[in-house]
Amino acid sequence: MGEERWMGMATIEEDSVTNTMTMDRRSGYEPQTGIYYSLVSLSEKQQIPTQPNLNTATYVLSQFPTPDQAETRVALIESSTNRRVTYAQLHRSVTVLAAGLYHGLGIRKGDVVFILSPNSLMYPTICLAVLSIGAVITTANPLNTSTEIEKQVHDSGAKVAISSPEEIKKLHRTGVPTLLTSRSRETDQLSVEELIEKCEPLEIPEEKPIQTDTAAILYSSGTTGTSKGVVLTHSNFISVITLLKWSVEVSKAQDDVFLCFLPMFHIYGLAFFGLGLLCSGIATVVMQRYDFQGMLEAIQNHKVSNIPAVPPVILGLVKYDGGGYDLSSLRRVGSGAAPLSKELADRFREKFPWVELRPGYGLTESCGAGTFFESHGEAKARPASSARLAPCFSAKVVDLETGFCLPPNREGELWLRSPTVMKEYLGNVEATAATLDSDGWLKTGDLCYFDEEGCIYIVDRIKELIKHNGYQVAPAELEAILVAHPHITDAAVIPIEDEEAGQIPVAYAVRAAGVELTEDRVIQFVADQVAPYKKIRKVNFVSAIPRSAADLRRFLEGESARAGAGARARCTVALGALRHTWAVTRQTVINR
Repeated sequence: MGEERWMGMATIEEDSVTNTMTMDRRSGYEPQTGIYYSLVSLSEKQQIPTQPNLNTATYVLSQFPTPDQAETRVALIESSTNRRVTYAQLHRSVTVLAAGLYHGLGIRKGDVVFILSPNSLMYPTICLAVLSIGAVITTANPLNTSTEIEKQVHDSGAKVAISSPEEIKKLHRTGVPTLLTSRSRETDQLSVEELIEKCEPLEIPEEKPIQTDTAAILYSSGTTGTSKGVVLTHSNFISVITLLKWSVEVSKAQDDVFLCFLPMFHIYGLAFFGLGLLCSGIATVVMQRYDFQGMLEAIQNHKVSNIPAVPPVILGLVKYDGGGYDLSSLRRVGSGAAPLSKELADRFREKFPWVELRPGYGLTESCGAGTFFESHGEAKARPASSARLAPCFSAKVVDLETGFCLPPNREGELWLRSPTVMKEYLGNVEATAATLDSDGWLKTGDLCYFDEEGCIYIVDRIKELIKHNGYQVAPAELEAILVAHPHITDAAVIPIEDEEAGQIPVAYAVRAAGVELTEDRVIQFVADQVAPYKKIRKVNFVSAIPRSAADLRRFLEGESARAGAGARARCTVALGALRHTWAVTRQTVINR
């Protein structure tokens, strides 16, 4: 799984070479197998490296500019201070930190290193150093609570943590030895900065990772349920980095200045900014955290030309009144993490006609990759589409009831196959089996269809995830917290559409008989246990929640329709997923 070579379209699967001869060259659909193939092939020079002993860090560092160019070519720029790191400085920092982690802290191949930090110039250095010695990175959102962090540290088996000074208190209960990302006046605890300054680039014994080894464990709610560790190999990352290099070339973005406000602790930010763009010699302006005004200042001050973004950011740009900031340097904007509506895409292009807007699709389980538009013209002609399959990808559209593969213009669940697809969910055989079939197909949990031109349209999310400002929120996690309240006997959580955030979590709760429980108290009860982006925004008290999946869906849709004008709500959980996930939730309540 995830270890196949990145090949051209006609040889993407060994058993389908002849089948592609009957493939429809417009849509990529092969009727005999029911498989959609990418309409784009990589050139001979662009192929994924297949040397078994290659690892992510070695590959990335090998793609840096030549030594004479690396001395002056800027890799990273801190948005707020204009501090710059050249490719030569970055290379040295990676090799020195790797030596410090290996010889000084005893980190070895296979050890898991937990990273808790917002974006920084140091983030790519830490990731590459850890990967270069064969250790495994696992990342977390600094907004997560101490309880959530403790759970991830335990689940991943982290041996060492690296934390920003502001977040280190959240790691105290874990008992894991912790390095700071930077010096702190509050403590004399060792930092990564000091380790780099004090160490020499010593040789590391030949126990290097290979392509099939685990590189990262990134936590995602997956297709259903609570957070799970997505196991990604070096092969997965080398594959997605190669694809990213290809996309930079076809977009003619080699000389662009990129802006990074997407969190590097998520796959979108990690694949792009923590690793991938460094292989194209690109300069990236790094914001510690996203804020709209800070983004505008960065675009103006650093002449930013390329922004990988999410729909709420694009909405902010559409609403921007144009006062005070020069955005004329902007040339390209990408959109991911959630579907981009046709209406928003049209409004953006009307306001910024000189900017190329390209939506795409990917998920943590596919290492962030999936689809891509080669040209702005293609994207503009199909504003509702999430682009075409990227090279090395094949897909199925599977009927939820029959399991049959569907032709163009028929809706079903999207299944993907690619060398970027994850190895497994960490320690969760049941979830892995439910998401990956025996032939390596990833069941995405997204409802979609392909058109006659091979463009994919994401219609809805079968999976129970709420997308809030680009973050994933699992209703099952919030429901488990709600039913743990002593005065709540039953609960369900659904998304409500929100223009600013994309979606917000809304709860329906059944109060225990004879108790007085207010909406504010329930909201606070949940807020005390989860990260801010997971908070319940509204609570509706109801007398009962139906037990059957069909009745539940009708109930939630009916309740949502009464949410009020301007807040169009919809239950995004399809019937197939509800049959399993709601039964589990109901059984939890019954067992109480």
